[in-house]
Amino acid sequence: MILKELRISRHLSQEQLAHMSGLNVRTIQRIESGNNASLESLKCLAAALNVDIATLNQEKFMVDKHSDNWKKLPFLLKLWFVFNFLQARPSRKSAVRIEVISHLFGFLFCCIGLINEAALSGGLMLLFIAYLYHFLKRQGDKYGIWYDSELTQ
Repeated sequence: MILKELRISRHLSQEQLAHMSGLNVRTIQRIESGNNASLESLKCLAAALNVDIATLNQEKFMVDKHSDNWKKLPFLLKLWFVFNFLQARPSRKSAVRIEVISHLFGFLFCCIGLINEAALSGGLMLLFIAYLYHFLKRQGDKYGIWYDSELTQ
């Protein structure tokens, strides 16, 4: 069920969705964690999210590239988002991890670059990647695309 993805894509907290649907927050937590939902709960959630019940029962989240939210995203963020969807869902933790590793190895290679010119160019490319991921991470925060659990509770 893609309830969590739909809720996140609409920038709603579990509490807000519970209030909109008339359900308990704990019910929404249970459904998002994979428990089965009653038909009445599905009807309430579908009405609150303005989707049909069949959409709620989908197993896979599809990006609607014709939506207004998608059109507002900067090009680099769209490219990164699509690339991550080919592998897995975008996670802020993975973006931070790549940023930190790129910074560390970039600085290391730049230090080695004092001896070897090829290492310097590699270090500069890694630093560029690190700063690119820093920018993408900030844009992801701004547009709320992350699927991390600590950001969605």
